[in-house]
Amino acid sequence: MILAISALLGLSLVLGYLLLTFTIHRTYRAPRRVETGSPADLGLPFHIIAIPTENNRCLHAWYVPPPDHSENAPGVVAIHGWGGNAELMLPFAVPFHRTGYATLLVDARNHGRSDADSFSSLPRFAEDLEHGLEWLSAQLEVNPHRIALLGHSVGAGAALLVASRRDDVAAVVSIASFAHPEALMRRQMKTHHIPYPVVGWAVLRYIEHAIGTRYETIAPVNTIRKVNCPVLLIHGGDDRRVPLSDAEAIYARRRHQHVELLTIPNADHDSAEHIELHSDALLMFLQGAFQDR
Repeated sequence: MILAISALLGLSLVLGYLLLTFTIHRTYRAPRRVETGSPADLGLPFHIIAIPTENNRCLHAWYVPPPDHSENAPGVVAIHGWGGNAELMLPFAVPFHRTGYATLLVDARNHGRSDADSFSSLPRFAEDLEHGLEWLSAQLEVNPHRIALLGHSVGAGAALLVASRRDDVAAVVSIASFAHPEALMRRQMKTHHIPYPVVGWAVLRYIEHAIGTRYETIAPVNTIRKVNCPVLLIHGGDDRRVPLSDAEAIYARRRHQHVELLTIPNADHDSAEHIELHSDALLMFLQGAFQDR
């Protein structure tokens, strides 16, 4: 009888664990939105690029070369946020092309037209961004010492993570980054009435184990301390998904004075329509960063 109860208890624990992991993977699976337009819709020349990344996967990307076959051009590698794609980052390519930059718009794995992988995470966004950086650095018309990273949301956190590990990044533009992944997920759990610590703690620990690194290691509020290049933190004043206080927390942890915080009034988390209105400030920041390289 005791053995039967123990077996039943063990089976229940196994089934409970499997149900928990299935639910987590399903809940945190990135929604795939495939591009319906292209840079041509904005009058931009472009090439469709396939870039190898980790786990033998391939990334879909759009390359908008510098105008008039420019040589020694600065470059920008841009990556979207969770559930986004390269098309959502297209508005940035317009002022960049007009200024003479080369622009690479990357779809992360499990996003847009890029290959699928087992899961998405901030570290995997960073891996994909690094492969995009290396591809752009190898283009003959691009100055490899004058390449900036631009990311939105989780892509912004990935840009800061990459820059914290490398010295060949000229600048980072971080748009709507969260300060700490655990704090972000705890806010999301509270919104969905998931009890913490009863269930929430187990979910957080499982995800941390699955991505293979501690939240503290990848949290933008910590990686900003290791970034040596200039950083522009852009955040919407009315961001309802990631509060402005997250950007202020990252800014407060800056290690040097080449970190700027630009608050966009009346802008929510996804506010691409504000890009053209504030492109002058973005271009001025990048031009200053590139001049120092």
